[in-house]
Amino acid sequence: MNKSCKVHVNQLQVGNFVRLPVAWKDHPFLFNSFRLKQDAQIQLIKSLGIEHVFVDLDRSDVPPLTETPSSSNKPDTSLAPLRETLDKQKQDQIEKLKKMRRDLGKTEQEFDRSLAKMRSLISKLRSRPLNAIQDAEALIQDITSQLLESDNLVLHLMGDAKNDDSIYYHSLNVAVLCMLIGKELGWERADIEALGMGALFHDVGKLKVPAQILKKQAPLTTPEQNFINQHPAFGAELVRLADTFPERALPIITNHHEFLDGTGYPKGLKKGDLCQLSQLAAVVNEYDKLCHPDNMTKAKTPYAALGYLFKHYKGKLNNEFIGQLIRMLGIYPPGSVVELNSGQFGMVMGVNISKLLFPRIMVYDALVPKDQAPIIDLEAEGLSIVRCLPPAAIPEKIFKYLNPRERVTYFFGQDSKG
Repeated sequence: MNKSCKVHVNQLQVGNFVRLPVAWKDHPFLFNSFRLKQDAQIQLIKSLGIEHVFVDLDRSDVPPLTETPSSSNKPDTSLAPLRETLDKQKQDQIEKLKKMRRDLGKTEQEFDRSLAKMRSLISKLRSRPLNAIQDAEALIQDITSQLLESDNLVLHLMGDAKNDDSIYYHSLNVAVLCMLIGKELGWERADIEALGMGALFHDVGKLKVPAQILKKQAPLTTPEQNFINQHPAFGAELVRLADTFPERALPIITNHHEFLDGTGYPKGLKKGDLCQLSQLAAVVNEYDKLCHPDNMTKAKTPYAALGYLFKHYKGKLNNEFIGQLIRMLGIYPPGSVVELNSGQFGMVMGVNISKLLFPRIMVYDALVPKDQAPIIDLEAEGLSIVRCLPPAAIPEKIFKYLNPRERVTYFFGQDSKG
């Protein structure tokens, strides 16, 4: 537990980590809790008309003064410009936050529309396969156009999936991440679209696996596991119902569980038999499976899943593609719960692909309403991440405030510029 003590404002000094006992709207600072960096901040706190604040000793660089120096009751007029500057910065931040939330809302709407199209085309696959493939191609072409026409992309964290929608979330997630990596690798539009089509349908063969096998929590019998291992072949059969399905995308469906060393399934193919598109899909599929296994008690955080891929899949998955996935998601992918060097907790909400070291963080502050929780740009605030935490390791009140997603799903939007 952090040691906190009540301190007279005249005992404050630069380096103290303070918590203000006033409403967020009643002071000019961005947070209610922060480390004092300059004497002018102390003078501003005194000008709020409060006598005491709380100092967190564990997060302070120095202890507060033991003596209480006397201070003049005259208002310090030299503080007016600073207060005005901070008030403006706070107001600008609030407006930027509102715009960020609007942009995120648009991205979520776009994601929901894509998810609805995905659900619809999968339901058509058996009865009207030609229509299903046409709908899928239109969706993938639209996503590809958005990707290629945007040069300042932000990868956003989306809302939680409903239990019965997991196959749609997983397939769309794998498709979007594969296509983003394809763009980052400088692949041609035709390759990105083939990648998207294959990834969108990569797990469709599971529709032919009995639900009681897919949802079974106990260990599978050998025949049951063999049945599931055939879902790539079942998927290929389903999409072949339409002779318009692109041939280049077919290996993604049949080979997304194959490994470079021949230990994958269903055929135990090796590197020389696996095209670049299916090698990339295998990397992204494995990442999403680590985050969302069938048994969610074994789920890894995005941060841990990337580390696990890097460490345990050498020789099995394409190392270049693993590296590209890590570079694209950043060290702390959206969905990660982190601790900042200020001692505050937050959740990564989005990463700008061109500024991966400075993700956007929604910060926990007990005195700020949840719907107004600051989403800050680490670069702008001069803050950094100290460590990533599993959600189970954070206190319950912080968990409820940040609301970490059980299913971490990504979609992209344009960067918000004020």
